[in-house]
Amino acid sequence: MKWWYAGAPAQYLGFLLLCSCSPSPQSVNTGEITVRIGSVAPLTGPQAHLGKDNENGARLAIEDANKKHLVIGGHKVHFVLISEDDAADPRTGTIVAQKLVDEQVNGVVGHLNSGTTIPASKIYYDAGIVQVSPSATNPKYTHQGFTTAFRVMANDEQQGRVLGEFAAQRLHMHTVAIVDDSTAYGQGLANEFEKSVVAAGLKVVVHEHTDDHSTDFSAILTRIRERVPDLIFYGGMDAQSGPMMKQVRMLQIPAIFLTGDGGCSMEFQQLAGEAAEGAYCSLPGVPLEKMPLGLDFKQRFNAQYGEIQDYAPYSYDAVGVMIAAMQAADSIDPEKYRPALFHLAYPGVTAHIEFDSNGDLKGGHITLYRWIGGKKLPQD
Repeated sequence: MKWWYAGAPAQYLGFLLLCSCSPSPQSVNTGEITVRIGSVAPLTGPQAHLGKDNENGARLAIEDANKKHLVIGGHKVHFVLISEDDAADPRTGTIVAQKLVDEQVNGVVGHLNSGTTIPASKIYYDAGIVQVSPSATNPKYTHQGFTTAFRVMANDEQQGRVLGEFAAQRLHMHTVAIVDDSTAYGQGLANEFEKSVVAAGLKVVVHEHTDDHSTDFSAILTRIRERVPDLIFYGGMDAQSGPMMKQVRMLQIPAIFLTGDGGCSMEFQQLAGEAAEGAYCSLPGVPLEKMPLGLDFKQRFNAQYGEIQDYAPYSYDAVGVMIAAMQAADSIDPEKYRPALFHLAYPGVTAHIEFDSNGDLKGGHITLYRWIGGKKLPQD
């Protein structure tokens, strides 16, 4: 049995939207129009490796689409990526969002973090600009009534439930300690996990809070050690979960360590070192190797940008589904192509993408992994 949310993925159709990047937002040739797609992620700071991963996934989709020489609304179109850095900071995220609105982009892929995606979504909604997040998982993002907000991966209600069921049914835990980073993503996922384990009959012995900049967790972990939990769950990103994992082992806490997608990257393993061995994490979607278009994407992405961190395939699909909606509506105007997003059945790299009435991915999958020998292996 595979620990995925919902059933096996639908059969994908074998097409890719193809393309190339140009830095100029102006028309490229006579009769050709430029379509500007914004990409927002943290490109500086401790999450920059994830932000560049998102940006590169979007950039590859843009390059692929331009190779297709698409015609929309009777015009040849040339896609350009307008990349912005929100530094994973909510205030910066809103400033960047307004900048993209002022530049009259045709759509936005982002933001990476729920904490930046949610406040930015109001700005895009007020401007009527479509926003497709490849990685923001807090349910609030798509439950604000904003018809411009979409996401291409499972949300934290789905992920938290599967993580809780995994802890109870697969790992047979009895007591749990929870730590979160107090962000919209980390605390949101931790809360959903807590609901799930409590419903399954597990006892939460402590729920601690830190922030998304700390790297010293000795005080929190010392308190947790006194409660002797079977499992420690962390809601947050790899920049914190890696050092936390190392400190768990330094303090000789025998608990199993479990975290969500924010800590399911190679950066987690590099920061935790040997302490990562045996830790568990989750990622939305099926393993890349099991996606019908996954191996092709991995080969092409690796050749151009190096190893995938986490979300690059989802960023690629976020661009792809947006362009597919433009084609379906025969328009690059967000007001005209937005309705088409609710009716698409798009064969993405990561999933067969269809959106529900909230803009959430229908039937989102979750896969559990365990770190063994420096690699994260899916748990069957």
